[in-house]
Amino acid sequence: MTDPQWNDLLRVLRGERLKTLPAGLIIDSPWLPGWAGMTILDYLASDSRWLSANLKVEERFPDVWFLPGFWSEFGMCTEPSAFGARCRFFEDAFPSVDKCLYDYSEICRVKKPDPRTDGLLPLVTKRLEHTRRDIEKAGHRIRFAVARGPLNIASYLLGHTEFLLGIKINPDETHQLLRVVTDFLVDWLELQARTFDTIEGVLLLDDLLGFIGDADFREFALPYLRDLYGAINVPVKALHNDARGMITAKYLEELGVNLFNFAFEHSLSQMRQWAGEGVTLLGNIPPRDVLGRGTPADVHRSAAESLATLGDHRRLILSAGGGTPPATPAENIDALAAAARAASTA
Repeated sequence: MTDPQWNDLLRVLRGERLKTLPAGLIIDSPWLPGWAGMTILDYLASDSRWLSANLKVEERFPDVWFLPGFWSEFGMCTEPSAFGARCRFFEDAFPSVDKCLYDYSEICRVKKPDPRTDGLLPLVTKRLEHTRRDIEKAGHRIRFAVARGPLNIASYLLGHTEFLLGIKINPDETHQLLRVVTDFLVDWLELQARTFDTIEGVLLLDDLLGFIGDADFREFALPYLRDLYGAINVPVKALHNDARGMITAKYLEELGVNLFNFAFEHSLSQMRQWAGEGVTLLGNIPPRDVLGRGTPADVHRSAAESLATLGDHRRLILSAGGGTPPATPAENIDALAAAARAASTA
């Protein structure tokens, strides 16, 4: 994000009303490589191609805030790789991760990785170091420390079904795994913040939060998320959870989260009621069926319908209810920005 965009984001988080309703999108390797005319593997394997794709999207859509912006990542492989999970990379399909824990009894042997040396993490930071000058020359800065959340990573190490079962049948081992993962993530966020003095935000992504009930959230999510959002002192604390978010929303204020991207199944008015007045909402049109597969008219209509559910558009960024899906056409992103402008003059 540019300095003016970042300052406007801070204004939105404070509850100020901008002249134009902002539009923003979470973008990463599922969408950006194909849109930029390259394969996913080329995008992930090449600093120069990664940089060119990110510069291209910022130049093409100057009125859209892209979050986290210049995201250095290897899909879901990034953090699990540090624990020794086997990662599979394909020419033009999403990377995949094989679980590396096959029984709850193996959890006691899991050691905290070092983000400076382990897995793909050193490559993430080096990519940003190598390209930082060009990013800043283009008027942008590295703004966010980014990580997948603790439940997300634990589920990749153990298996999604096994992790969710473990909450009920092996709670002690599940806590042990979450503790190691969280301590590692604290180190990872702190390393990013030390390496890049322009970081002023944290973005965690954890869809597993939407698969557990209230009591389990309080026991197996809240304490670990609290540690992560307290790891570095920044003014922007963002969470992406595009699974069901009613329970998560209730705890955002306690966690200090002030920017929330959530599932499109929840209306803006519902989420405002659950999350409270102090959280900026990032949403909320259907990402796949409207933004990805619809027409520009569909995007404009869906945005208008979504915005109509919420009378007060302060602390709101018009977006998709989730990340930007593969094959989303440029015209639909233009339509999203146009819908935000139209809402500002309505």
